[in-house]
Amino acid sequence: MNRKLTDRVKKTLPINANARFFTETVEVETLSPLAFFEAGRSDYGDHRFFWQNADNTVKLVGIGRAAVLTADTERFQSISAQWKALCGGLIKEEKDMDPVLFGGFSFDPETRQDEEWLAFPGAYFTVPLFQLKIKNGKTYVSINYVTEEAEAAAEFEALRQERDRLTHIAEVEDFTIQSKPALISQTEIDTDRYMDAVGKVTSQINKQIAEKVVIARKIKLTFEEDFQQTAALNAITNEQQSSYHFGLQIGADMFFGATPERLVEIKNGQAYSACVAGSIHRGKSAKEDQQLGEQLLRDKKNREEHQYVVDMITEVFTEFCTSLRVNKTPKLLKVRDIQHLFTPVEGTLAEDMDIFRLVEALHPTPALGGVPRKTALEIIREEEQMDRGFYAGPIGWTDAAGNGEFAVAIRSGLLKGNEAYLFAGGGIVADSKPDEEYAETWVKFRPVLRALGGSLHE
Repeated sequence: MNRKLTDRVKKTLPINANARFFTETVEVETLSPLAFFEAGRSDYGDHRFFWQNADNTVKLVGIGRAAVLTADTERFQSISAQWKALCGGLIKEEKDMDPVLFGGFSFDPETRQDEEWLAFPGAYFTVPLFQLKIKNGKTYVSINYVTEEAEAAAEFEALRQERDRLTHIAEVEDFTIQSKPALISQTEIDTDRYMDAVGKVTSQINKQIAEKVVIARKIKLTFEEDFQQTAALNAITNEQQSSYHFGLQIGADMFFGATPERLVEIKNGQAYSACVAGSIHRGKSAKEDQQLGEQLLRDKKNREEHQYVVDMITEVFTEFCTSLRVNKTPKLLKVRDIQHLFTPVEGTLAEDMDIFRLVEALHPTPALGGVPRKTALEIIREEEQMDRGFYAGPIGWTDAAGNGEFAVAIRSGLLKGNEAYLFAGGGIVADSKPDEEYAETWVKFRPVLRALGGSLHE
């Protein structure tokens, strides 16, 4: 690929009426998504993403950037409008896959911005230059190219050659996952402040200022050398196989994780969500695991916490959908370290609605913010005193046809060279106890801690 074209396609292009959006897809032999992700490291390592849904039926990788959409105010409406404007200039054949827009929103843009999150704006989405999609057992690689030039044939031909080069690397070259670097330190950050916040929030709830508030905290890992992004994604996908896996790289920083919680999915006009709230650890035996699950299903605190989420998501779906299906009682959702109460919700999406409107209406759910939402957010800003960044925010994708899926970015961490910041929280209600809430956060830290080689707290 010539240097002139490389420099041009790496730039962020303004979205305006003159921009044309070309996409072209080829089907290829099955290849590893992580191998394709790694194939782009040397030339496109500053702008990559990875996505794998919970049942492994959809896998996405993006390399480079054809366009970047950002917003700090009216975030959801702005990203939606920018995406619609960009797709208005889309030129594709029927056989080509719909181009994908991938990214996420910070949890709350009104909180202070801590230094570790400086690379991440309030909303960040990217259209990849090269897009891998594995769906229903078939593997596709697409080129996405946004240009204002009247003649783009020569540049697009160069992109075809680059696509073939990257695909060849992923198919045939040795793909070595680097070993985890040695851990130098594992530091809890402001634990006393977290414990104090839980006590103060519990007091406010008992005074009926709020019904539930989610309070989170963070820890920091420092390694002997930089942690390879592909190695982190490989570890987390192996550790938490029934979760949604994601990685969003901006510059040298990558936000990644394995979350059990879908926020919303739209597929052919049907909208799906999952109410996930209330949790307990896994048992050491199948019998103990069953007993703990039954205890969770009977537990008044957890059932109330879960019902807050069910009521809120049902209310949103009632507004945005023409029909609705909600289970009357929760099930158990079991992942490696923890089991949750889980209630699926499904509806037929009304016309003129898109995934960003649903995401805006649903975020944050009571499982990540609290009840009532506005009051809970005010308490979080006052008492938590931490920038969550993209932790607990919506992360996911949509395509030019309006399909897409967003998950809630929990069980996650921010990888920065030889450092990593991990985040975890829990719902505080009237009978919450700081020591018990603190212990619960360690259960939620475990997936990313284990993936990075950190030491598990007992």
